[in-house]
Amino acid sequence: MNKLSIIVPAYNEEKTLEKIIAEVMAVALSGLEREVVIIDDCSRDATYQVMERLRERYPEQIKILRHPQNMGKGAALQTGIRAASGDILIIQDADLEYDPHEYLKMILPILEDKADVVFGSRFMGDQPHRVLYFWHRVGNGFLTLLSNMFTNLNLTDMETCYKAFRSDIIRRITIQEKRFGFEPEITAKVAHLKCCIYEVGISYSGRTYDEGKKIGWLDGCRAIWCILKYNLWAR
Repeated sequence: MNKLSIIVPAYNEEKTLEKIIAEVMAVALSGLEREVVIIDDCSRDATYQVMERLRERYPEQIKILRHPQNMGKGAALQTGIRAASGDILIIQDADLEYDPHEYLKMILPILEDKADVVFGSRFMGDQPHRVLYFWHRVGNGFLTLLSNMFTNLNLTDMETCYKAFRSDIIRRITIQEKRFGFEPEITAKVAHLKCCIYEVGISYSGRTYDEGKKIGWLDGCRAIWCILKYNLWAR
């Protein structure tokens, strides 16, 4: 394995995109080639203009793509996965909640040929976490528990953004969800494929709604539906 593809879905992230990509490009990858695929999901701000500047700055390492209409995070990830050419793929949100300097921790089980998929858990280990919303934590715990009941996994954080995949595994999966339902869908499908799944503790610097957080309670309801759909009715 010699290339890591970093998939970055972006929607109205002009304030943080340049900084997160600078952090992504600063990460030491121990000889791995780096490819960054940024997908603008029809932002209403200057996100795409920022992407164009980044591509000019790193022409050999950055690909940029743009949806003609807003389709959701899951759709952006589908577009990015199709465009990626790496042996390992990792998902990176365009905000500053997740730390790219933890990539090697995330992909090490894959590099050591132990894992097919790695989840980065915000709720295990001793890494720092910003303290935010009580009910978000309760909801996340409930969704993870419900997902685990159907997949027979013992994950601590099903809803995490940080997921790394062997490219041959993620390419075997047809992703249907367009929004945040991607997380329970992909969890169900890697479980059904009998993938070897690892989980590692990561840090988390969550943001508030005033700072741009987008996920809401309706997405939680959709996640419940997706857990049932992709574990029971999709078999």
